[in-house]
Amino acid sequence: MLSDKLSGYLGFAARARKLQTGYNTVLGLVEKRKAKLVIVAEDAAEGTRDKISSKSRSHSVPCVVFGESDEMSHVTGTGKTTVFAVIDGDFAKVISGEIDRIRSEGEIR
Repeated sequence: MLSDKLSGYLGFAARARKLQTGYNTVLGLVEKRKAKLVIVAEDAAEGTRDKISSKSRSHSVPCVVFGESDEMSHVTGTGKTTVFAVIDGDFAKVISGEIDRIRSEGEIR
């Protein structure tokens, strides 16, 4: 589940046009090294997760599998999609930090 903070960060990044969505768009951004963080929804197809993760690794772009596509799409104001790329370093840093915080708190509970 997305925290209010993470929802806010993702929504703000989307409104600032610093968040791109869609499989082909994200792959292109990764290959051009314009993506600073890639987020793949947990309910994405296994092939999608594998391809995006592999491509991100080979181009040294951080990639996380996190969240549900419906919820992520809703907070970003996009159609249903499972792949997101943050193209701003500052947004990538705070979003990644919030995901790490959510994961660490989830493991404690």
